[in-house]
Amino acid sequence: MNEIYLAIRRFLHYRFSLHEDNAEETDTIESIRKNVEFKGANLWTLIFAIFIASIGLNVNSTAVIIGAMLISPLMGPIMGVGLGIGINDIELVKKAGRNLAIATFISIITSTLYFWITPLHDASSELLARTSPSIWDVFIAGFGGLAGIIAATRKEKSNAIPGVAIATALMPPLCTAGYGLASGNIYFFIGAMYLYFINSIFICVATYLIVRYLNFHKKEFEDKAYEKRVRRYILIIVLITAAPSVYLAYRIVDRSIFENNARAFIEKELSYTNTQVITKNYKYSRKGNEIDLLLLGKELTALQIDSLKKKLPAYRLDKTQLKIRQGLNAKNELDFSQIKASILEAVYKKDSTGKDDAYQRINMPIPELSKELKSLYPDLVNYSINNIEIKHLDTNRLDTVTLAFLSFNKQVSSTEKTRLQRWLKSRLQADSLKVIFEN
Repeated sequence: MNEIYLAIRRFLHYRFSLHEDNAEETDTIESIRKNVEFKGANLWTLIFAIFIASIGLNVNSTAVIIGAMLISPLMGPIMGVGLGIGINDIELVKKAGRNLAIATFISIITSTLYFWITPLHDASSELLARTSPSIWDVFIAGFGGLAGIIAATRKEKSNAIPGVAIATALMPPLCTAGYGLASGNIYFFIGAMYLYFINSIFICVATYLIVRYLNFHKKEFEDKAYEKRVRRYILIIVLITAAPSVYLAYRIVDRSIFENNARAFIEKELSYTNTQVITKNYKYSRKGNEIDLLLLGKELTALQIDSLKKKLPAYRLDKTQLKIRQGLNAKNELDFSQIKASILEAVYKKDSTGKDDAYQRINMPIPELSKELKSLYPDLVNYSINNIEIKHLDTNRLDTVTLAFLSFNKQVSSTEKTRLQRWLKSRLQADSLKVIFEN
C-alpha cells in the first residue's frame, strides 16, 4: 500500500511540479520589473493597441479586438503588483500601481477620443458584452492570471502570455469605458471599469499565489523597524485589494445564480398556450430581486399569478418579487402608449442574460468572412449566411436560426465539416446554426 502511494506521489510530482523547469528567481523578478514601467515604446504600443481595440469594438470585429489584445502590454504592471506583494517589495508595488494607474488613465482618454470623433456611434454587441461582468469573467481572470505567471517563471518562454492577454481581455473594458464617456452613458463606463477591476484584481491574486507557491525569497531590510512597517503596509494593501474582490466575486456569483433560477422559473412555469412572455427583465439588488415580465395574449387570473408567486421558493427565489404586466389582449381597451413602449423595449433592449430578443437576432449583421474562409478553406467556391425565422405550425413560437450555405469544388470530409461548423458558430456567435454543404 505504501509503495502504491509513493508511486502515485512520484507520478504527480513528475507531471505537475512547477519547480523542474523553473527559471532563476532573480531572472523572473527582473523580467517582470522591466515590463512594469510605461514610457517610450511601451506607452506608444499601448496607445496604438487601444486605438485598434476601439476600432474593433466599433465595427464589431472579434478578429481586430484579438489583434489589439495580442500587442497590449497591460499585463506587466498588474503582475508587478502581485509579485511585489508576494516578495514584500513595497517599492515595486508602488511603482507597478503607479504605472497601472497611468496606463489605465491614458487608455481611457485614448478610447474616449476615438469614440468622440468616430462617425459610428451605435453600441455593437462586442461593446455591450463588456458592460456587465459575469461569473465566467472571474474564472477567466483567475485562471488566466495563473497561466500568465507560470509562463513568466519558466526558463523557456512560451506563447502563453499572448494567450493570457486574449483570455483575460483587459483592453476591451477600457475601450468600452471610453465609449461610455464619449457617449455620456455613465452605466457603460461603470460596468466596463467594474469588469476591468475584476480582471486586474484576480490576475494580481493569481500572481501572488504562484510567487508564494514557488517560495520566492521575501525582501529583507537591515532596519528591522522599517521592515516591520513594510510588512504592515503590504498587509494593508492585501486587505484593501482582497476585501472588495471577494465581495465583488460573491455579488457576481449571487447575481448569476439568481438569473439562472429566474430563467428556469419562466421557462417551466410560464409556458402557456394563449399567453406569451414578450419581455423579461431580471433586476438584481441588495434590497430585493425582481422579475419583471410583460405578457401578451390571454390574461392570467389573480389566482394563477398568486400560484406563480408561491412557486418562486421552489426555484430558490424566496426574496424575489414577481411583477407581471398584462392587459394587452383584444378583449380589453388597449393602452397604445404601453404597447409602443413595450415594443420599443423588446426591439432595442437586451435583457440581463445578455441574449438578444428574436427581432434583434434576425437583424443582427453578418460579418464579412470572405477572406477568412478563403484562407482557411481554399476549395470553397461560394457561400451565403443569413439569419432566418423558423415558424412552428403547432404553436405561435418563432425561432431564429443562422443558416449557412457553403459550396465546395470537391468532397469535404465529415471531420472537416464538423470543424468548419464549430468555427462558424464561434465566429458568428450564433446561438443556433444550421450549415448546408454542397460539392
